[in-house]
Amino acid sequence: MFLDIKSSTEWESVTPVSKGWSADKKFLVRTNKGDDLLLRLSDIELFDGKKREYEVITKYSKLGISMSMPVEFGICNEGKNVYMLLTWIEGSDLEEVLPKLSEKKQYLLGRQAGAILRKIHSTTIDKDDIPQQTKKEKKLFQLSRYEDSQVRISDDEIALKYVKDNIDQIWKEHPVYMHGDFHPGNLIYMDDGNIGVIDFNRWEIGDPYEEFYKLESFGVEVSIPYCIGQIDEYFKDDIPMDFWIVNAIYVAHASLISIKWAEKFGQKDIDGMVRRARQAFVNYNNFEEVIPKWYTDKYSKAFHECEKIAELEQLEM
Repeated sequence: MFLDIKSSTEWESVTPVSKGWSADKKFLVRTNKGDDLLLRLSDIELFDGKKREYEVITKYSKLGISMSMPVEFGICNEGKNVYMLLTWIEGSDLEEVLPKLSEKKQYLLGRQAGAILRKIHSTTIDKDDIPQQTKKEKKLFQLSRYEDSQVRISDDEIALKYVKDNIDQIWKEHPVYMHGDFHPGNLIYMDDGNIGVIDFNRWEIGDPYEEFYKLESFGVEVSIPYCIGQIDEYFKDDIPMDFWIVNAIYVAHASLISIKWAEKFGQKDIDGMVRRARQAFVNYNNFEEVIPKWYTDKYSKAFHECEKIAELEQLEM
């Protein structure tokens, strides 16, 4: 499978990596020099898309952030697969580390993540990449598929109506290059205490505000202070009301369609998405409010604790 990859002659071991939702086959490669690399294999039919992904990763690699850096790209397995080699980010999954840290540290890591995300969104867009249409029709189509499914939940009309009534509010911001799946599960807590970014395979160009709904899906249950910090830093502590309005639309939409999306993975994953949807209804007061309860309840405590950190650091200097 790997013989077509020229650098494979320098590999000492190849170990499968099973974590994640991606359809790519992933492997941890150890070279004979002791370096670790990430190998991603995809079907050759995906060549054009994977080539573009590699090009975008190369763009991101110039931003000065810690991330899986591009190493090599090509075709292998006698033309059956496309591969990309990336540097391996050593450390622990941030989602596993956050609950073990103080709320102050969680918040500061959130701010670090917000700064990284802002850098990703600052990438200059190639003129030919600017979308000619928004994703409004796609969002409504996804909702219709959920409505026709067997996994609907009770009282979902609240979220359905909210999205349909407010769909024209999305995509008012200038489109940006997005990570596409930015949450603690795709971030690494490195040995030096900083954050590294992995898994860019869901990159896209779109509404920068769409990048945040996964805080509700996969961030809040891990660390509320982290989520608050990411938002605060991204907007430099001056969060526009337009953001909250649009984010609530994306959250309401994702809360439902994620249940349908999880259907192919089995009942356990469906149940997980149902639980998250129910919690979103609570956090947004059945979408009668656009600023989530976890932000308004926790913000003051986390913010003032971090102000104390800053004061102590000043004294130590």
